[in-house]
Amino acid sequence: MRSDVYDMNFRIRSRRIQGWGVALLAIAAVLWAWCGVLLAAPYEAERAYLDPTECEARLTTEWGTVNNGKRRSPCGNERDWPEAVAVLGLSVPVAVVGAMLFTSGAVRTRMSEHAAEIARLNDAVDRSTRT
Repeated sequence: MRSDVYDMNFRIRSRRIQGWGVALLAIAAVLWAWCGVLLAAPYEAERAYLDPTECEARLTTEWGTVNNGKRRSPCGNERDWPEAVAVLGLSVPVAVVGAMLFTSGAVRTRMSEHAAEIARLNDAVDRSTRT
């Protein structure tokens, strides 16, 4: 295989790796947005034999702190912190792997382009010194 064909295949693989990194970063962004919605959106607390109660967002409450809330309020018991924390925790490794793949692909592409440019300049210098 000629070196220019190998170089083009190398660049294609590098751009594919970079694309996977972008896709994983996009997935992490969706997970972050989902976590934000879980924390900032109001929710309903279901009570036995009664209509559901509309509750404030998990991050803000009118009655006391987020963890305590108003006494005897069904909303305090219905705050689902593990779901929001799990979504945020899941997004971290996805973002890290996505950033690593994106960076790796970008560096590989740039180094390949740099090496090709150096080779082209060396060929031009060699041609000019022969004549």
